[in-house]
Amino acid sequence: MNYRTLGKTGWKISEIGLGTWQVGGGWGSPFDPKVAEDILHAAFDRGINFIDTADVYDAGLSEAAVGEAVRQRSEKIYVATKCGRRIQPHINETYSVEKLRRHVEDSLRNTGLNRLDLIQLHCPPTSVYKRDEVFGLFEKLRAEGKIAAMGVSVEKVEEAKMAMEYDVVSTVQVIFNMFRQKPAEELFRLAFAKNIGLIVRVPLASGLLSGKITPETTFSKDDHRHFNRDGKAFDKGETFSGVPLEKAFPAIEELRSVFEGEGALAAIALRWILMYDEVSVVIPGASKSSQLESNVNAGQLPPLTNEQMLAVKTIYDKYIREEVHQFW
Repeated sequence: MNYRTLGKTGWKISEIGLGTWQVGGGWGSPFDPKVAEDILHAAFDRGINFIDTADVYDAGLSEAAVGEAVRQRSEKIYVATKCGRRIQPHINETYSVEKLRRHVEDSLRNTGLNRLDLIQLHCPPTSVYKRDEVFGLFEKLRAEGKIAAMGVSVEKVEEAKMAMEYDVVSTVQVIFNMFRQKPAEELFRLAFAKNIGLIVRVPLASGLLSGKITPETTFSKDDHRHFNRDGKAFDKGETFSGVPLEKAFPAIEELRSVFEGEGALAAIALRWILMYDEVSVVIPGASKSSQLESNVNAGQLPPLTNEQMLAVKTIYDKYIREEVHQFW
């Protein structure tokens, strides 16, 4: 495992982390604490020391499983969680420091930890990023010893730029992958200049970049890839990175030809992200140990060549850019 620095926190974290939306459940499956426990300990055993969860993942069960597993280990595991999505309706007018404080304290109880390493605003409405009192709350929570650091999980690059104006913000979590390249063009340089840690989520575009989804693939009714393609439940950019499937499949075929004979597309897609030095950690999910093993091994692949990097950008420009670039 290779380790990188998480921005101004100074923490040395594994460049491959673990996102826990799927751990033990998620995407329409009931939560299984034993599966979650097995995957978490397998991740720790392989050198992963950065875990990303949220209070809304399986209604707090993910946080509880993460906290339980972390407390069983002797090595330092950094726990990042999120708050804000429980606020309904999810609009600026319903956000309050009282609710956010209560949710942070709920996360402390869920995890059983004395302090949260990293708390992140969970994709709030854009107007929230302009509210000084919201960010001031996290300065108070840090002073109280309830959190060590604060970050934001954003939908849009412009939201990240607004958040980085606050000194309390140490990290930005953003969607970045072969099908969502705008952050590298507009965000990475600014984050580096401000010493902001970059956490990359949805690295495989909801499985598209695994190469295993075909036009014939179906999803259960409780899977967001079935019900959220048009953004009916939350931002549609979280589902397939907002890419229409009819554009994704020809792009994937061209990616296969570029990397023919070089192994699984999923691993290459993760390695592509790690080619960007500004990225602190990428957090693919895993619903079984074999996926975890593949994720970890991706970090050990040789660097992509300049020609391969250019080919990925050319495919993005040809099929994907007009579908996503201006929206996020």
